[in-house]
Amino acid sequence: MATLSPTTSPRVVRRRVSTRRRAGSHLAPYSLQESHDAALSAIRLFLRGHTAYDAFPVSFRLIVLDTKLSVKKALQCLLLNGVVSAPLWNSDKSKFAGMLTVLDIIHLIQYYYRTTASYDYAATDVETFPLESLRDIEKGLGVATPPLLREHPSSTLYDAAKLLIQTHARRLPLLDNDTETGHEVIVSVLTQYRLLKFISINCHKEVQHLNLSLRKLKIGTYVHSSSPSDVPEGHNPYYPIATAKLNTPVFDVVHMFSERAISAVPIIDDEGVVVNLYETVDVITLVRLGAYQSLDLTISEALNQRSPDFPGVVICTASDSLGTLLQLIKQRRVHRLVVVEGEEEEKKGGKKGRLLGIITLSDVLRYVIGEPGIGEGIEKEEEPKPAAVEAVSS
Repeated sequence: MATLSPTTSPRVVRRRVSTRRRAGSHLAPYSLQESHDAALSAIRLFLRGHTAYDAFPVSFRLIVLDTKLSVKKALQCLLLNGVVSAPLWNSDKSKFAGMLTVLDIIHLIQYYYRTTASYDYAATDVETFPLESLRDIEKGLGVATPPLLREHPSSTLYDAAKLLIQTHARRLPLLDNDTETGHEVIVSVLTQYRLLKFISINCHKEVQHLNLSLRKLKIGTYVHSSSPSDVPEGHNPYYPIATAKLNTPVFDVVHMFSERAISAVPIIDDEGVVVNLYETVDVITLVRLGAYQSLDLTISEALNQRSPDFPGVVICTASDSLGTLLQLIKQRRVHRLVVVEGEEEEKKGGKKGRLLGIITLSDVLRYVIGEPGIGEGIEKEEEPKPAAVEAVSS
């Protein structure tokens, strides 16, 4: 990089400072709140002007599983292709039959551990169980059956996002119809992550104006008590967040996954400081290894079998901004963030690193889109201007 040396630098002529008083501005300062609201409105307008098809990656593969397959073969297929979910297809009716997700496998494992006498029997039953009977397991456990969602690729991203929010789904299958046969065709699956990454890439300027803190915006789920010591003995001091410790049996956490329909549980120490995160995909890793008996081990022992390429736990504080969070989603694959106490809480007697809350992609999407029905008809609709759109990598 070229620089100016002292001998060749131009001489600087200093102007005399004026002593005349300047008139004050009559314009109100553009507040952080106004800037934030304007950016949010622009993002929603952008999503109304683009379709789900626009968010497709330049290149992607779609794994579709026949409902006649056994769970063992389906799991092998998912793991070999590096995915954790896939659309299901009823070949008898040539019809879309829902989605296979990690939570389905969690339900299945829990069901057989409850109803079988030994680990060996449970392992055999889980592996030979047909995908077409998964919904029967949900009825047996008394958990809600996931809705059979679908959307057309030409639907706007705003409408697709609203459907995800209304149904509490993490992914939305995109279906079209074959013009010759009239049969359904599974085109792709729109996930919360892909949608939020699409926003962070194509609404870069707007994201930079989302400077309000997560605490102010109330994005996520936070512990109800200001201090664990204030909670009566026998009660969860981090309610409503499910937590576990390193000596907690894996199966206890599996039960939390199934009962609460969650995909991760923060692992804390005796002081509530977050030391790790146990996820549903960790259970699937044990299943892949055939280590069903490992579900009786502690979290600490099970974590030793975790893949070495685990990206780590993403943490943040309540003082971080929404814009910072969206920029992080653009840079790396993030599915949730654990909120911990930071310097502000420590000044008030808190413990730095102690669990404060958890933020999922559902929480972020719900805020960015707004609750279904809210905000519609308030903003003045304009004809969306054509914009250059970058594709999202899969």
